[in-house]
Amino acid sequence: MSSVESATLARELQAPERCMSLRILVADDDADLLEVVVEALTDAGANVASAKSGAELLKRLGEDGAFDLIIADVLMPWMTGLQVASSVREAGLEVPVILMTGNRDASLDERVDSLDRTVLLRKPFGDRELRAAVEKLLPGSI
Repeated sequence: MSSVESATLARELQAPERCMSLRILVADDDADLLEVVVEALTDAGANVASAKSGAELLKRLGEDGAFDLIIADVLMPWMTGLQVASSVREAGLEVPVILMTGNRDASLDERVDSLDRTVLLRKPFGDRELRAAVEKLLPGSI
């Protein structure tokens, strides 16, 4: 095995350890997508909690303490991901937020850009895009 291959393997083996203490809270009303996102993040070594709605996400956030990252779908009934992100900021929390959407509307980009430490992740996405979004907000975490 070459030194480059050894270094690559070492990085891959250490990645889950880096991520072990990363606490992520994910919300989506689509149970299938929620399961896929939770599984991808868990496989990367993160400690992941899930919620089926924006209201449940905020409740868990209040009950379970600090999370390092919130991931929420933009279009959920009763409370959208944008409302979740706004509520988090209004509460004075600086936790980064990834908002998932299939919407291609440019006005959504503008609304997300107005929220500090918040990025948009367009559906459909794979593990690579999900990890890139996490890395954008929390460099070196996953």
